[in-house]
Amino acid sequence: MACADADMRITGDQQDLWEAGRSEKPIMKYYQASEMLPSKKGPIDDLLQKQPAVLGSLQVVSGILSLGVGIIFAVTQGMSMSLCGLFRVSYVNGILFICAGLVSNFLFMNPGLVSVSLTLNMGCIALAVVAAIFITTDLALWNPDNYHHLQIEIMELIVLLVGASLSAVLCFWFSKAKGSKSG
Repeated sequence: MACADADMRITGDQQDLWEAGRSEKPIMKYYQASEMLPSKKGPIDDLLQKQPAVLGSLQVVSGILSLGVGIIFAVTQGMSMSLCGLFRVSYVNGILFICAGLVSNFLFMNPGLVSVSLTLNMGCIALAVVAAIFITTDLALWNPDNYHHLQIEIMELIVLLVGASLSAVLCFWFSKAKGSKSG
């Protein structure tokens, strides 16, 4: 929004025309801002300049991939074959990544969601760590006959690492914006 410090008083010539009561139309001057004053930027403006919606969209994609891997696990192997399938790690992570990504996308419409997004992204990181422990345990105890399931678990681990790294970057940005807003 433009701001200017301009004199808005009617000049003497125009005042005389108004007071004389002439039927002529007075001369009108239009004032324009001659100098643009920068608006004050807040911490949320700096955050939105970094485009958290892009990382949020990538989180949604990694959540969809994680859900897809969970469906593949559910269809191709028994529930007791791996910890990842037993605890439904892929489903829970996928849903949480999708929710965190959507909230990160909605920050443009409602900047008050910073604390909600920070909490969701911290939950994504915590759950991704637990899931990575389950998957590495599965990989350590894996039966060599199930080579295709091994590849799928490695892919799930990579998707988790990508999603957790996106969440870590967003957590850093959100905590920085939240800290400078309160400080």
